[in-house]
Amino acid sequence: MKHIHFISISLLLFLFAGTVQSYGCTAAVISGKATADGRPLLWKHRDTDMLDNRLEHFKGAVYSFTGLVNSSGSIAPGASDSDREVWIGVNTAGFALMNTASYNLNDDDVPSSLMDREGILIYKALGICKDLSDFECFLDTLSRPIGVQATFGAIDAYGGAAIYEAGNFSYVKYDANDVGTAPDGYIVFTNFSFSGRSEDRLGYERYMTASSIFDETWNKGKGFTPDFIFDSLSRSYRNEFTGADYNRDYAEMKELGFCSGIIPEQDFIPRRSTSASVVVQGVREGEDPLHSVMWAVLGYPVCGTAIPVPVSESEILPGYMKSSCMSANSLMCDLALSIKYSHVFRFELSNGKNYMDISSVFPSGEEKCSLLSCSISSDRRIRELFLPLYRKYLSGNISREQFLISYLRMSPTFLKIYEEELKNFIR
Repeated sequence: MKHIHFISISLLLFLFAGTVQSYGCTAAVISGKATADGRPLLWKHRDTDMLDNRLEHFKGAVYSFTGLVNSSGSIAPGASDSDREVWIGVNTAGFALMNTASYNLNDDDVPSSLMDREGILIYKALGICKDLSDFECFLDTLSRPIGVQATFGAIDAYGGAAIYEAGNFSYVKYDANDVGTAPDGYIVFTNFSFSGRSEDRLGYERYMTASSIFDETWNKGKGFTPDFIFDSLSRSYRNEFTGADYNRDYAEMKELGFCSGIIPEQDFIPRRSTSASVVVQGVREGEDPLHSVMWAVLGYPVCGTAIPVPVSESEILPGYMKSSCMSANSLMCDLALSIKYSHVFRFELSNGKNYMDISSVFPSGEEKCSLLSCSISSDRRIRELFLPLYRKYLSGNISREQFLISYLRMSPTFLKIYEEELKNFIR
């Protein structure tokens, strides 16, 4: 067993007796002992009804940080202007934090007007917390009810990696460095809490799939990387419960006449409601926290590309990843969503929204160009451009100022690479 896992077969059958439509996320906290380079990873594959996402840089009370926000409505309803919402972010202390909705924690009479404060909590914590200990102190001192029902994942620059299942009045911590909890140093989670009510464990299908993919890779002796997460999880059309794996079998299924290319959209990790996939790559204990990097795919992952964004005290976000004077949306997210609705989720009539067209996602027969191959190729080319510069910075061969100047000059090329690779799909 490579992650927390306790559920009965009878409960599993109960969960699959019907389909519950809900928004949530698939996520993982990965300690340094489970990664290829010894640096922890924090992953959030976001599902939401707010599909227009962008990155934003903030000056917190103590630390600056970069976070994923809704392009519109990023200030919570009824909240003050200072109560911003962030869904995953990393600060200049190397502390990173994210959440997934949990549907089996609270069983109280707290009014809905006091709930849904998860994004506000993340925003505030990233501005003041240096490490897991600070975050726990922050949780302890919040007034009750907290207004959350979520699992928060966190890593820090001191080797910390953990999840916190937090309800209105208490929280439970699971440490990814505790061999009794996470024998191999990683914890996968979706939209239920292990400490919550067993009858309301939503998102278990995605939990099964993500857990299996992580375990299979780990059992092959491979450490995890950001590109593994994007390629093998956020772009995976596998359903562990049904046994379907279109990444593996689509070409053969099409050749044999078993699949026309149009399939039900049911419990894959990437869903119609997916808005982003983000991996924060932290630092080893004792390393400069400013070596942390956020890798972000805005929009639908198979239609987008992973852009590296270094942690910084000042705002260095590429223009296409943030808002502009012309729009609150990011250009990159707009491009990915346009491809998504033109090629994958292109059906609107009747029950069309429940179906997806994967004929553009996978190559088959003589076809050489597909959304999957093009997005992966775009990621690879961007890494090949960014990583040599980044390694010079890590090794001390260039100063931080030189690194950031070079990054700002380089980052427009990332967009050009994406547009070149996805040119057959961009309208």
